[in-house]
Amino acid sequence: MENTKEYSPIKEWAEDDRPREKLLLKGRSALSDAELLAILMGSGSRNESAVDLAKRILHQSNDNLIELTKLGVNELTKFKGVGEAKAISIIAAMELGKRRRGAEVLEKKKITSSRDVFEYFSGIFGDSNYEAFYILLLNRANKVIRQVQISEGGLSGTVADPKKIFKIALENNASSVVLCHNHPSGNIQPSDADVSLTRKLKSAGEMLDLPVIDHIILGEEKYYSFADEGRI
Repeated sequence: MENTKEYSPIKEWAEDDRPREKLLLKGRSALSDAELLAILMGSGSRNESAVDLAKRILHQSNDNLIELTKLGVNELTKFKGVGEAKAISIIAAMELGKRRRGAEVLEKKKITSSRDVFEYFSGIFGDSNYEAFYILLLNRANKVIRQVQISEGGLSGTVADPKKIFKIALENNASSVVLCHNHPSGNIQPSDADVSLTRKLKSAGEMLDLPVIDHIILGEEKYYSFADEGRI
């Protein structure tokens, strides 16, 4: 749809309203998502400023950056004013943001809460459309030894073999184990199968003196913790 609003180029705006100048004068936190996206794109179209174009793109993504990260080059270039180069710049920036979160967590490497587990795995799962099951192996100080992918399934399920899980944990001299899998649907409530598996693995871990201390289910920017809910 064509933009019918009267067009005013950014260069004609007041200096402290222009995204680049605003960032320099007030800092990056003062900019809206649309203004930051406009800086990434650099320009709009003949009849639309970069900021207005950014607002339109965000509006189509329900003004949600998580939804924006799901758009590929083909979807982005459907917007008038967005060519392949701009689309690639947007995708690259979204990916850098995701990796930054993962890098911050890796630096810490000590798990003290369910939130730490969520932050650790957010960058690993990213925006995957497939369910996958991981274990996080911890030493006695609750520091991460390593994470291991146990399986990858389809859109609504995956398989976690208890024998494989505890074999890997014992081989790595782990003191405790955290279970983690994602729900691509975004619904973080555990299924009956999730509850049954958690009980089974918790019981097996107690017999081996290798406790399963939590099971985290990841959705989009949220999670469910069996430990926090008193179910493990």
